[in-house]
Amino acid sequence: MKGPQASTKTLKTELVGTLDGTDRLRLASYNIRKSVGLDYRRDPGRILDIINRLDADVVALQEVDKRLGERPASIDRAFLEANSDFQIAELAQNTVSLGWHGNAVLVRKGLTIHEVDQLELPGLEPRGAVRVDIGDANKRVSVIGVHLGLLRPYRRAQLAKIRAHLERNEISDAVIMGDFNEWSATVGLEPLEDKFDIVSPGKSFHSARPLAGLDRFALSHRLELLDAGVDQSDRTKIASDHLPIWSDIRLDWS
Repeated sequence: MKGPQASTKTLKTELVGTLDGTDRLRLASYNIRKSVGLDYRRDPGRILDIINRLDADVVALQEVDKRLGERPASIDRAFLEANSDFQIAELAQNTVSLGWHGNAVLVRKGLTIHEVDQLELPGLEPRGAVRVDIGDANKRVSVIGVHLGLLRPYRRAQLAKIRAHLERNEISDAVIMGDFNEWSATVGLEPLEDKFDIVSPGKSFHSARPLAGLDRFALSHRLELLDAGVDQSDRTKIASDHLPIWSDIRLDWS
């Protein structure tokens, strides 16, 4: 498995509306802990400000919805749409959530969402992944948002299920991103290792004192990593228990 420890500098990228042989995308992932910070304040405005400052084209969010009842979103849909340049991938199965199993995907306006899907994942805990396909009619990339389980055997089974889903649907260009919940840098992600490059941008948990790179990207082989990092600003160190991660990739169909 490959995954350089990238710097935390910010690399400005241009918004792309179509995907050609030289297109670049900025990807980001953020476990927002239902918008509750280390100061015990639920502050969706603070979270949305951090998301906007990441300047990403696609953002995978974890723990975006509350756990109880119908799982209402911790960030109001109308507030998000009015105060960002994102469209919300329609993954929720009700009118009050933003995502599914707490996983939501935001896509920059100007990029086309072609298809979405939900994947039930095995394990003792209820877990699911989400898939959002973006791009052109003939050139698409699938973004898989994940929040994997707490136990390694189930994480392996969950990744195997995601890989089987991609192979069954003949999806060759994909990025899996989110909270992998894997503390080890050497084991646990074996179901992906021959088809994906694993990118751990740096230590993202716990935000107050980062000790582990739980948040990762897994890029299929035609997706080229240009840069990656962890947002370690003062605000992110208190807004959630995770720090957001980002990566700049090039889509290579040459």
